Amino acid sequence: MSSLPTFTTLGDGATTVLMLHGIGGGHLAFAPQVETLASVGYRAVAWDMPGYGHSAPIEPYTFKGLAQSCINLIDALQCDSVVLVGHSMGGMVAQEVAARRPEKVCKLMLCGTSAAFGKRSDGKSAEVWAQQFIAQRTAPLDAGQSMADMAAKLVPQMVGPGSLPEGVRLAEQCMGRVPAATYRRALDCIVTFDRQAALAHIGVPTLLVGGEFDRVASPAVMKQMAQQIPNARYTEMAGVGHLMNLEAPDEFDRILLDFLRESAPRARPDLH
Repeated sequence: MSSLPTFTTLGDGATTVLMLHGIGGGHLAFAPQVETLASVGYRAVAWDMPGYGHSAPIEPYTFKGLAQSCINLIDALQCDSVVLVGHSMGGMVAQEVAARRPEKVCKLMLCGTSAAFGKRSDGKSAEVWAQQFIAQRTAPLDAGQSMADMAAKLVPQMVGPGSLPEGVRLAEQCMGRVPAATYRRALDCIVTFDRQAALAHIGVPTLLVGGEFDRVASPAVMKQMAQQIPNARYTEMAGVGHLMNLEAPDEFDRILLDFLRESAPRARPDLH
């Protein structure tokens, strides 16, 4: 077994909630949620994706490999299944885990994410668009800026008008700590993602959470996704953008806890 990713954990409830951060994150990106969940009786776990924090990078850096790292962590936590909460790129990893090992996931919460990256409906080549996206995101690094410089510019562009200043500062701090080499590899990885065909096969209760002002994963995209997952619903957070769990942590925690407390509806026979 490859080396386990590093993670932070708090609480010792019977239900394990595993949180997967986005491309500019780290385990600290879920710090408010870890505390809230542990305080009300859940076992809260937030990982550092391979290459982030003290987690060793993986080779090659692919969604298959990232999902396997996550599955290894679930096994190491010694629980049959977990509630997976994925934000942005972490939401893509969560979908990959659900597609590959559905029995490891009992509930799914997908925040500010999509089922495919850079799929164009206007006829332009997705490939060209993906390359432009990568070039745009790496240009500041190529010009000699640090990740902290980039975070100071990018994070304020990603949030909504109702965001909590402390949350925005924490988001900048998280992104500033991401190794530049990991950020580049994660960008190359993210543009390969396409699990659109797997949405119809997600068989667990699924909640999609969008931010009203999210320009990275628009509410329209997330609503469409919710319609394609059999047992899913969509909820939107007003006044916030892409970093919803840090921009409005109290509201995000309330939505998450309500979802955790819902009893699972009976499985539909046609999903087996």
